[in-house]
Amino acid sequence: MDQRYRQPVTFILLFGALQCVSGSIGGWEAKPHSRPYMVSVQQNGTHYYGGFLVADQWVVSAAHCYTAQSSPYKVLLGAHSLSDSESTKQTFTVASIHSHPDFNITRNFDNDIALLKLDGRASLTQAVQKVSYKRVSKDVPEGTVCSTAGWGWINNVGVKPDKLQEVNVAVIGHKTCSSRRYHGSKITGNMMCAAGHGKDSCHGDSGGPLLCNGLVEGIISFGGRKCGRPMKPGVYTMISHYRDWIDAVMNQGSKY
Repeated sequence: MDQRYRQPVTFILLFGALQCVSGSIGGWEAKPHSRPYMVSVQQNGTHYYGGFLVADQWVVSAAHCYTAQSSPYKVLLGAHSLSDSESTKQTFTVASIHSHPDFNITRNFDNDIALLKLDGRASLTQAVQKVSYKRVSKDVPEGTVCSTAGWGWINNVGVKPDKLQEVNVAVIGHKTCSSRRYHGSKITGNMMCAAGHGKDSCHGDSGGPLLCNGLVEGIISFGGRKCGRPMKPGVYTMISHYRDWIDAVMNQGSKY
């Protein structure tokens, strides 16, 4: 099983690339609060995973992040810097975690999606906003340039940024990504792949969004043992395949 998104003893989880430029591997620091839907999921004040706000009390993230829980999760909204005292920040406790019932980390990362219900409703401001996600199951054309963001590693030795990073990646076709030279049989019909030359998401970005043409298309799931390696692109859960499940959980949360 790929260990890329398991939590090391002293590090966090996310995507990255081989070369450290100034942001997500191969990326750069985002303009402050230009991605107001971004979420930092934290334990004991430390960033561990990503996510994104889709309703005033609901965050989408990745199921593999929540297979074990040693202390309550907190959700930080409205942040650019994790350490600075920004007046835009809003913090909530995660009241309940709803992982997809067909996700099984011991088998593969298929259905790697989770919904986090907050213990309160976010106040929508210029720095805190919901993001729209794809609700029609249609593949994104190969080569489409998309973007992702997070507070994950910016290189393969665990350097972590304080400020939100972003990177552009291009969609890789399903046939290519599921070939033996790439990820092979790990790739299911619920996944899409994207990367660039030395550009990737990395440890600590898991659960964050992949946006194409202004809509969330994917959720950061897994990748190669090292971020940004050729033929081991980032893999994303296709959110459009889970539209009905998302609606059901948010409308009848306790049953799911």
